[in-house]
Amino acid sequence: MPCDILIRNGLLIDGTGSPGTVADLAVADGRIAAIGRNLAGDATRLIDATGLAVTPGFIDIKTHSDFTLPINPKAEIKVRQGATTEIIGHCGFSVAPVLPGKVELLRDYLSPSAPWLPFREITFPDYLASFPATAVNAGMLVGHNTLRLMVMGMEARAPDAAELGRMIELLEQALDAGALGLSSGLFTAPGSYAEPAEMIALCNVVRRHNAGYFTHLRDESNKVLEAVEEAIAVARECGVHVEIVHFKCSGMDNWGKAARVLAMIADARRQGLDIDCDAYPYTAGSNPLKNLLPQWVQAGGVAKMLERLALAPTRERMRRDIARDGLNNWGRLPSWDCVQISVSPHLPQYAGRTIAQLAADRDQDPIDTVCDYLAEDLGATRVLVTSVSEDDVREIVRSPQALVGSDGNCVATYGTVSQGMPHPRFYGTFPRVIGHYAGELGLLPLAAAIHKMTGATARALRFADRGTLKQGARADIAIFDPADFKDRATYADPHQYPSGERTTVVVNGTVVVENATHTGALPGKVLRRARDGAVS
Repeated sequence: MPCDILIRNGLLIDGTGSPGTVADLAVADGRIAAIGRNLAGDATRLIDATGLAVTPGFIDIKTHSDFTLPINPKAEIKVRQGATTEIIGHCGFSVAPVLPGKVELLRDYLSPSAPWLPFREITFPDYLASFPATAVNAGMLVGHNTLRLMVMGMEARAPDAAELGRMIELLEQALDAGALGLSSGLFTAPGSYAEPAEMIALCNVVRRHNAGYFTHLRDESNKVLEAVEEAIAVARECGVHVEIVHFKCSGMDNWGKAARVLAMIADARRQGLDIDCDAYPYTAGSNPLKNLLPQWVQAGGVAKMLERLALAPTRERMRRDIARDGLNNWGRLPSWDCVQISVSPHLPQYAGRTIAQLAADRDQDPIDTVCDYLAEDLGATRVLVTSVSEDDVREIVRSPQALVGSDGNCVATYGTVSQGMPHPRFYGTFPRVIGHYAGELGLLPLAAAIHKMTGATARALRFADRGTLKQGARADIAIFDPADFKDRATYADPHQYPSGERTTVVVNGTVVVENATHTGALPGKVLRRARDGAVS
């Protein structure tokens, strides 16, 4: 039969968790047309996959590439890892909707995360309709923090009936347009001001639309168990799918708790609740530096925070709070050497330096250094925070409850988004799971690792025709050598693509990466959720 692409003699690992089998795969009109041994027919393009794995394209369930894809549409760091789909708008931070007169408010709020992104007044339906062509598929979430900013600003209180109604109206508009669900960032203002009742009210709307709820827990450190219980309660009361994103147990006092949380999730699933988590395979996380400070310091927005940080009583109270509780949402760390400047828009020369190093250079107490540095960088600094136990990382990687998400923006080795020193997970999440944890350490079989990145993720997202290799499915396909598919990005040198000179990636039937070289193609689609919840 005629086809656009014929992939021959690859080890087909279909995404269901089943072991791979050697077979051919034909692609026609953007879909998988046939799978079998010795397929006959004329092909426009023939790919010899002898000795290579052929898998569904990886689904990066947790990213913030809405901050970068519009200015970096080739998405090289994702497609060269085999990722063909990204889910964006997480942690309560979406770049839409933006109501009239609120552009500067959102730009200021997202400045540490999206310093280069232009903002404009836009509805969520128009945001979806105008999203630019990219190399990857993108599914969008609407952020609770953004909704709260639009309706209430940074008010540290519960919404009144009219304000809650307005948030629900904006949420309904996004879900009607095809948003995959609602994201929350209950760890930082203004999301942290929301009581559980507010999230229940919003998630009841999510359920009516057969959408999902994706939550950055209220606490990933000293109260992580209570925060997981809160997420499970939403699944129980609202009947929605709940995704606990970038799950971790942060801070020395919480190392070893990962197994308990995974058991809580497994027990909830046995009770019939629809709940998952995802994680990236690294011991460091990333966040705006301001978010590490006690929440009372952050109240009222960046300008008010910077005013407080100039005051000696603020600094003294911060010292006491951090000595007692550790960093907000991160817990107690061994030292300030564990906090490294990642992206610093106004002080780029300090990327890669730790707070401890800067404090020593300035002959200061580290708290004073943090306060002064934030003022100098206008509150826009992002940092890497090494706060997780490697044993917990391994516990999560091997768990069938845990999916894989990079939590990584789609940056690049060139251009505007090459600035700074981002987390190596941006470039290396998927090959790190496959090459290091499955390959070198043998924590899980290759087929199980692929399942966590494809079929299991597609089930959680209710994808109609992506995530598995089967006839009729969308032709999102990754081809790579499992023995030569390793992450090379490091904390000291993060802008490095993974190894694998034969890596080839197909998105919607179009070759985007051929033998580790980007073709320039931009065949990605904006994925939308239908009324029955199916996403295509």
